[in-house]
Amino acid sequence: MTERTDRKPLIAIPLGDPAGVGPEIVVKALVSDTVRSCADCLVIGDRGVIERTIALTGSPLQVHVTDSPENGCYREGVLNLIDLANIDAGQFRYGVVQAMCGRAAYEYIEKSISFAMEGRVDAVATTPINKEALHAAEVPYIGHTEIFGALTGTEDPLTMFETNGLRIFFLTRHLSLLQMLGQIRKDRIVACVKECWAALERLGVREGTMAVAGLNPHCGEHGLFGWEEVNEIEPAVRQLQQEGYAVAGPIGADSVFHQAALGRYNSVLSLYHDQGHIAAKTLDFDRTISITNGMPILRTSVDHGTAFDIAGRNLVSEVSMVEAIRLAALYAPHFQNA
Repeated sequence: MTERTDRKPLIAIPLGDPAGVGPEIVVKALVSDTVRSCADCLVIGDRGVIERTIALTGSPLQVHVTDSPENGCYREGVLNLIDLANIDAGQFRYGVVQAMCGRAAYEYIEKSISFAMEGRVDAVATTPINKEALHAAEVPYIGHTEIFGALTGTEDPLTMFETNGLRIFFLTRHLSLLQMLGQIRKDRIVACVKECWAALERLGVREGTMAVAGLNPHCGEHGLFGWEEVNEIEPAVRQLQQEGYAVAGPIGADSVFHQAALGRYNSVLSLYHDQGHIAAKTLDFDRTISITNGMPILRTSVDHGTAFDIAGRNLVSEVSMVEAIRLAALYAPHFQNA
């Protein structure tokens, strides 16, 4: 093992669905100056897939297969790999839903979580998986968040987006707009803001004010365009302020994300899925990173899919993967010391 004298955070990277772009973005990210300067990386995947991807991309990386995080060779030009050897090269196809790949993707995540739970890596930065492939493999989880929640014993993981310093939390996510309206309640907003503040503090963010986005146009104009602000959101903000939380709102959703991006707020509570997603991805689609909070381990992730249409063609950008690793390395020291 090469001793890690500079003590850069060690980030585990599960390869994702091998039939997608996960292997490509990992190989490309690991040669970037940003990643080399901020983190040591340990890939959990399949050697055959990695070597095929290195050839595809023309990467100068050399593969070092290791049996543990402690025995990695953490120096420039080396891709440290835990080889689970779970892909049959004769059956493998790019861009196709395959049960074999769904099972492999799950096993990569499972091993990464195990290392993090044991304290042998500092964080996990995940790559895209495919829900249909998971289903084909009879994996009993629909996606990353559910897998991480189950394997870490976390009942309700908390998602935060970060894009160029703009942090966005979500009161609701995967609900129809009609269902979402039923969740805009004072008690839920109060509880969610408290969870968000706890997550920020564990990431080392202790200064500033959190903003709560408005729901209706112009925050309802005192009932002219809806009563949610008057009846639920404003009372929640007042209660939180009385309890000592630095929170403001409701603030019109057409301006609050812009203000937060300029530094006026340390984060924004988005009330529903697209409200926050559109803001983050319009600001910088490639650098929109998902950070899963509320767990005993730190997880960051790219926020794009497996891109089966371009997988295996050396067309995908690694920018999002670089950013996911960078943020994992940035927050890991604060998270470990919280």
